[in-house]
Parts: sequence; C-alpha cells; structure tokens
Amino acid sequence: MSEMRTMLVSSMERLLATECAPEVVNAAEKGEWPAKLWQALVDAGMTRAWLPEAEGGSGVGLGDVLAVLRAAGRHAAPVPLAETLLAGWMLSSSGMEVPDGPLTVAPVRARERLSLKKSGKGWTLSGAAGGVPWGGQAAHRVAIAWVGRQEYVVRIDGAAGKVRSARNLAGEPRDELTFDGVALGADAVAKAPAGVSQGELFRRGALARAALMAGATEKAMAHSLRYANERVQFGKPIGKFQSVQQQLALMSGEVAAACIAVEAAGASGGSGLAEAACAKVRVGEAAGVAAALAHQIHAAIGVTFEHTLHHSTRRLWSWREEFGAETDWAGYLGHWLIDLGAEGLWPAMTNQTGIPVAA
Repeated sequence: MSEMRTMLVSSMERLLATECAPEVVNAAEKGEWPAKLWQALVDAGMTRAWLPEAEGGSGVGLGDVLAVLRAAGRHAAPVPLAETLLAGWMLSSSGMEVPDGPLTVAPVRARERLSLKKSGKGWTLSGAAGGVPWGGQAAHRVAIAWVGRQEYVVRIDGAAGKVRSARNLAGEPRDELTFDGVALGADAVAKAPAGVSQGELFRRGALARAALMAGATEKAMAHSLRYANERVQFGKPIGKFQSVQQQLALMSGEVAAACIAVEAAGASGGSGLAEAACAKVRVGEAAGVAAALAHQIHAAIGVTFEHTLHHSTRRLWSWREEFGAETDWAGYLGHWLIDLGAEGLWPAMTNQTGIPVAA
C-alpha cells in the first residue's frame, strides 16, 4: 500500500469511527439525512478526492478511491460517497464544473436510456431511470443522455423532474426519476469525451459496489470472530468448536478473495474491463457466502435489530444486484471469451486485454 493510500484509509477510518456510529446508520435508514457525517467527509476532502488538484481534489488514482470505499463499506456509511465521486469524475472529465453537495449518477441500470433534445440555446431531457441512489436527496444528478448515437454528460438540479421514493433492503434510497422535457441550460450539457460513457459509468459503478461489498465482508468477518470468542457454550467459547472454526476459515478465504479481486481491479488503473467484471462476480459470490456464514455463527442474535451485523449483511444482499449482478457480468465475460475464439483465449487470459461493456 502506498503512503498516500495509507494516509487516506487511516484518515477515513478515524473519521467514520467518530461520525458513523450505529445510531447514525439506523437514523439514516429511517430517512434522516446524516448531515454531520457528510460534512465531515467534505471537510476531509473525501468527496472530491478523485478530482484533479487544480479542481480542489486530491488527484488520487482508482486504487486509492476503491480503498476509501472499502472503508466506507466496513462502516456501512449511509451516504452517496461512491456516487459523488463518480459524478465528479464524469463532470471533470467533460470540462464541467463540479458543484458542492451530495451528487448521484444515472442511469444505473444497463438498459435504461435518457434522451436529450436541442431546444433553443438549451436542451430538454426526457426519460426515466430507476434505482438511482439518493436520487431524491442529491443536490445534483449527473447523467448520461443520448442524442441519436452520441452520448452527452448532463448535470440536473436536484429539484428537477419527478421522484418516486424507494429503498433497497438496506434502507438506502433507491429512487425512480422521471424527466418529461426538463429544461437544461447550455452550461449543464457537454458531449461525453473519450473514456466517459454509459457503459463506463456502469463499469466504474460496479467497481465501486465491489469495493463497498469487500469492506462489508471484512466487517461481517470481524463481527463473527469477536462473537465466536465471546459467546460461551458448554463451558468454552464457540470459536473453540471445530465446526465454527471451519465456518470462520471458509469465511476468511472468501473475504480475502473479495479484497484481492478489488485490489487487482484497482491496480488496472481504470482500463481493465476484465478485472472489473471479475471483481463484481467474485466479490458478489463472496458476499453471499460471507453473509450466510456470519448469520450461522451468530445464530438468533444475528437477526436482531440491536446487533449491528445486519448493517453489513443487508448491504451485501442489496449491493450484489446493483450495477449488474454476478450473472450479468459473468455473461459479459462469457461472450468476450467466445468472441475471442480459441486462438485469442490464451493471450487474453495472460495480458488481460479487457471486455466490451454492454450499454
């Protein structure tokens, strides 16, 4: 781990340990915006870390961003940090100003599209996007919209359009946004540059979710180890029983695999499509196993509201489906391998040439 990444993660851990107590997570799941936590992230520069230094950011790389998101996942931080970082990347790459406040991105489902139409000196936006994280609470939404086959980056005021509120299993806002000819100024629209697209947003969103899930599996593992050492049954901690030791060993392997998959994707520097697909698939699989084993080890207490294991496991179950589930990304990998043919398989497996991402 680089010195910069170590500093970032240490700072993030200290911040979350202070400002992201279980009561904050519980309150957020009931609809209360965690203003103090968000402001602490802003003050620490975490919300703009992916931006160039000239734009008030830290200019950190993808691997550093994923490490920060792993920390957020460990603490179940109930804020759109990943979405704000993604939105900042889209706007900055397009030469647009990055506004203050919490941001989100859309569409987050692979087959949804928003359409853009020229209207005088400005534009109008139409279409619907479902499952948008914090869609109704974000100060601005940053979206990919289409004019024919050309993609554009658009910045949408948080009050524009219609919002149908919804939440995922973890109690996080996942709203449906509808835009019916919403007017946008010329300064709120830019042609998407090379490297910015709906497919790329989907890929980076999948990586962000993989990082959050890796952190949540780490926290579920920590909960399980602590409980196994504290819970006494038949005169000794349950962690002394071979069956529980086996569960912990299996869980440890899955957590390690998840973290390595995310680190490998981060080491690609943002260009490894194959790494992103593999990370979302492998971390998703690990999430299912880790959550199940954690609840087996905790037994009845693990499903109570008072115990905070559910902060991790409900997010694992929710995040697996977002920005593409394992089956979606495995399908992309399968089609890529088929298209390569027999002669292209070995070079691709050894060079990691990447895969196309469906729009």
